[in-house]
Amino acid sequence: MAGAAWGLCLLWALGLPIGPVLLGALGGLGLMGSTGISHVTKGAGSTGVYGSARGARDTRRQGVLAGSGLLGMLGRPAELGAVENAWCNRGRHGVGVPNGWEWRGPRGSQHQGCHVLVVPLTPEHTGSPGPTADPGADASLCGMAATGASGTNAVRYGTMRPNVLNLRVVLPDGSLLHTSGPGRSARKSAAGYDLTSLFVGSEGTLGFLTQATLRLHPLPEAVVSAACTFPSVRDAVGCTVQVLQAAVPVARIELLDEVMAGACSRYSRLELPEVAMLFLELHGSQRSLAEQQQQAEELVQLHGGSVLSWAQAPEERERLWAARHSAWFAALALRPGCQGYSTDVCVPISRLPDVVLETQRDLRDSGLTGPMVGHVGDGNFHCILVFRADDPDEAQRVHDFTERLGRRALAAGGTCTGEHGVGLGKRALLREERGAVGLAAMRRIKDALDPLHLMNPGKVL
Repeated sequence: MAGAAWGLCLLWALGLPIGPVLLGALGGLGLMGSTGISHVTKGAGSTGVYGSARGARDTRRQGVLAGSGLLGMLGRPAELGAVENAWCNRGRHGVGVPNGWEWRGPRGSQHQGCHVLVVPLTPEHTGSPGPTADPGADASLCGMAATGASGTNAVRYGTMRPNVLNLRVVLPDGSLLHTSGPGRSARKSAAGYDLTSLFVGSEGTLGFLTQATLRLHPLPEAVVSAACTFPSVRDAVGCTVQVLQAAVPVARIELLDEVMAGACSRYSRLELPEVAMLFLELHGSQRSLAEQQQQAEELVQLHGGSVLSWAQAPEERERLWAARHSAWFAALALRPGCQGYSTDVCVPISRLPDVVLETQRDLRDSGLTGPMVGHVGDGNFHCILVFRADDPDEAQRVHDFTERLGRRALAAGGTCTGEHGVGLGKRALLREERGAVGLAAMRRIKDALDPLHLMNPGKVL
């Protein structure tokens, strides 16, 4: 029994693919349950402490059973499964790219002109400019589903949660679950409990996600992007609030504070001014874009800003967004040889200006290097803290800052994490956010599905 379980670990170590059917057929996870081996899922691009890349210290033996994708299977990109009614496995309509999957409806099919939502656009990916969740580097489908993640396009197309229609999950006892039923891809359902939403955001604590069925969004006729400068972060965030209140249908609206704008400019060689900036993108028809551009420019000017230029050519737009996607590496370049630590919160849009400014003051008062970047259209922003890991004093200041940031978001009616997840580092904040009754309900769900607490032990709860 135990030998079979360790045999699965050996297959993973050798880089050989192990599918969910094999795991279920061999009773893989069931075997490990009987031998007391915990299952620590490894997340691509995860921060480890807030995400689920590393396991908590545990007295039981640990078998690391997942690779690319927080809940993907064993060192292989999680399968891009059924997209609506089209099967998009590798070698058919799914195309593997360095940091994700692209799927475009095949010509002549009912899905022609559609684009799957969750492919990151990277410098290596020069495919369709169509709408995606557009996450950061190394993200994968099931990894994003596991943390309920999103990206720059979420302000218009939503996060992972509303865009996942079905999941294939290997449960801790080795059984195979289709959360909406095998082969189901209805856009809505009132049949029974919403199991799909239960597993989206579960961070590897309830089962292995091995396949996702996703919504499709039509490719826009036209796309235009712009970089806008502002006298201050307050002006940039204030403009964001008004753009949303005026119902300008932005597809992306990203904040870079002065430090981050300078870092991205130097790293990506864009020659951008070192001031607070918003990166905007609009999707629509040629006619509607002209009106949207005029509205956006008026609101930018109202807050003392200016639009540097509008970019419609794909090459120009990709160059601009490549700089945004390189924010992590640009931040690390501020202090070569230091470690990076990213944390995020999300607050109601009306409270965003105050929370962002308080956070900037806190960074200055703490003497920390922490450029800010955010999906401010959702009220979500990130601080990338760059510090010396071998300096106990600086490491403690980073920890204290993240605690204050989380509680500042909670005091504003927000959440301690909009994308990164709870993991180990935000368990105390989760208790404060959800309360004793909410946490007790989550524990009962965990006990029902994973009674031995083998899946990502110590995470979240």
